[in-house]
Amino acid sequence: MTTLAEPAAPSRPVIRWYQRPYVRTIGVYLLVRAFGVAVLAVFAAKTGQPLMDRLTAWDGQWYLDLANHGYFGITRGLYDAAGNYAPNTPLAFFPAYPMLARVLAPVTLSSTLVAELLLSAIAGCLAACAIFRLARLVDGRERTGLLLVALWAGAPMAITLSMTYTEAMFTALAAWALVGVVERRWLLAAVCCVAAGLTRPTATVLVCVVGLAALIAFFRTRDRWQTLVCVVLCPLGLLGFWTWVAINTGTPTGWWDLERNNWWTRFDAGREAAQFAWDKLVPGASVMETMTVFILLAGAVLAVLLFRLLRPLAQWWPLAAYGAGMLVLVIGTAGLPSAKVRFLLPGFILLYPVARGLAARRPGTAIATVAGFVVLGSWFSAYALTGWHYTI
Repeated sequence: MTTLAEPAAPSRPVIRWYQRPYVRTIGVYLLVRAFGVAVLAVFAAKTGQPLMDRLTAWDGQWYLDLANHGYFGITRGLYDAAGNYAPNTPLAFFPAYPMLARVLAPVTLSSTLVAELLLSAIAGCLAACAIFRLARLVDGRERTGLLLVALWAGAPMAITLSMTYTEAMFTALAAWALVGVVERRWLLAAVCCVAAGLTRPTATVLVCVVGLAALIAFFRTRDRWQTLVCVVLCPLGLLGFWTWVAINTGTPTGWWDLERNNWWTRFDAGREAAQFAWDKLVPGASVMETMTVFILLAGAVLAVLLFRLLRPLAQWWPLAAYGAGMLVLVIGTAGLPSAKVRFLLPGFILLYPVARGLAARRPGTAIATVAGFVVLGSWFSAYALTGWHYTI
């Protein structure tokens, strides 16, 4: 007697390793960053400057010396924005990036330079994965996430993601903290906030957003112990470092005094930024300064669009608040106006409206637009490091 064979179960499509979303995300990020470094190499060769010297320029030298000698062992001639140096001058820099590079140095044959460049590369890849994840959570399309990663990796001053700078590491921590918030993984958000608070002062915005989101969740959900832990832990990185600086300088306002006296930075609610924009746009100025003003104006427009696109806002408000908060902090902080574009880079979510708009276009249109943006951003970055004479 014959029996009917049972229908075979449908087989799952085989997904090769290079087809996996995070692999593609990292590939896009590394491709864009490789192009940016290549453009810098061309500019450096044209102006007779070593490429490695440019990848460690400005604050990069401080982070290298902090990794090599610690806060109180720097002996060579490094100076603040006023051209001075004092024993407490290095205390303006946050410790997580150089200290982690110091831990990583044995893997790189005791080269802190290689360790910091490697740390930036790894952090950039982790940041790209988190950025992709957030965009896919909001929009539901992988294309939007990949486009957002490409735009962020090729933005003006994105070259700092490949330098001995903290932008890549801080963005990775901020992005994964926001992933923790929107996915209600409060311990992840808390740990990332603590680490971000030891990396850059702009963690102030992140701590406020994550802390407020956890506090709201504390009163609205039953899972109260994790939200309470997040509320308590998230500011400890910032507060811990500021307290340590206060102890070493002998004043509760030690870190802010260093920023004001040594680096000329302070919060003035945007008065200097407005004066800078007026001075550069009305009588005319250099291309670098003019583009800086337009980039800040574009950031303001994108912040408005971000609030309109993130619907329901009750669910996605932490992303919008983080982007807007970063913009307000950058514009509202006086001092070193030429560095504002770099300071805005961790506010990656501001580029989401552009990525979402391009995702709805034909692939050829989206790729051509992103490619043009990356070329412009790479030129801006390379010129800032080889032709611009002011700190970035």
